[in-house]
Amino acid sequence: MKKIAIQGTLGSYHDIAAHKFFPDEEIQLICCAHFQDVFVAVKADNQTIGLVAIENTIAGSLLQNHELLRESQLQIIGEYKLRISHSFVCLPDEDWKDINEVNSHPIALMQCQEFLDNHPEFKVVEAEDTAKSAEIIRKENLKGHAAICSKTAAKLYGMKILQEGIETNKHNFTRFLVIADPWMADEFRKNKNINKANLVFSLAHTEGSLSQVLSILSFYSINLTKIQSLPIIGREWEYLFYVDITFNDYLRYRQAIDAIIPLTKALKTLGEYEEGKSSI
Repeated sequence: MKKIAIQGTLGSYHDIAAHKFFPDEEIQLICCAHFQDVFVAVKADNQTIGLVAIENTIAGSLLQNHELLRESQLQIIGEYKLRISHSFVCLPDEDWKDINEVNSHPIALMQCQEFLDNHPEFKVVEAEDTAKSAEIIRKENLKGHAAICSKTAAKLYGMKILQEGIETNKHNFTRFLVIADPWMADEFRKNKNINKANLVFSLAHTEGSLSQVLSILSFYSINLTKIQSLPIIGREWEYLFYVDITFNDYLRYRQAIDAIIPLTKALKTLGEYEEGKSSI
């Protein structure tokens, strides 16, 4: 049985992604209230694997998770891209006419803004988790309350689904990173097609420093799939660059890393893994 630490509760999108990533394995979920608690759980037990959202195609990057990953000394061992579809749910004995308040995670609420705009009669209240919102409404029998959550959560907590697919943009995907102790990461990478890596580094505050690094990656046929900059606290106008790259030749990838080391400061590999698939 695999122990997987996630942010959120049973029926959350993290729960769904964990089961999608390990489709044929029995999983024991460790449900955490906050992302930092996931990292704490993985560091406390090297047999525990973590799964954390890192970016969404609509909401963008979760910047805090970039920093938590860099500071944790843990390694990325995989990723999963989950199609996010939200449902509007309520207590089983209620209907549209009974609803006066909607509860959900702020990101989910943002992703369903068009739906909410069409229902100005609903009071919108932010909560810590999508699935948790449904769970609380059901357990406390909160009359007049609805939740925005996954269809999985609705079924798990016995909620009535009033409408499915209420997200504004149907091309709504969240990318999750699977993280582990470095020792477990080495074991997990065996027999995998390693073709993606996440790097973080800083640069000298000089003209053209970033373009030089990107030119070298291009020379070695390394594909840059994402770059995210974050300011370095206490060092004005200096930044950390989080870079995702893919490659077809592992040896050329390693040569590229060796070539950019002299141009960067504090370069760190956050993980090397097999590029993840997307759910339908």
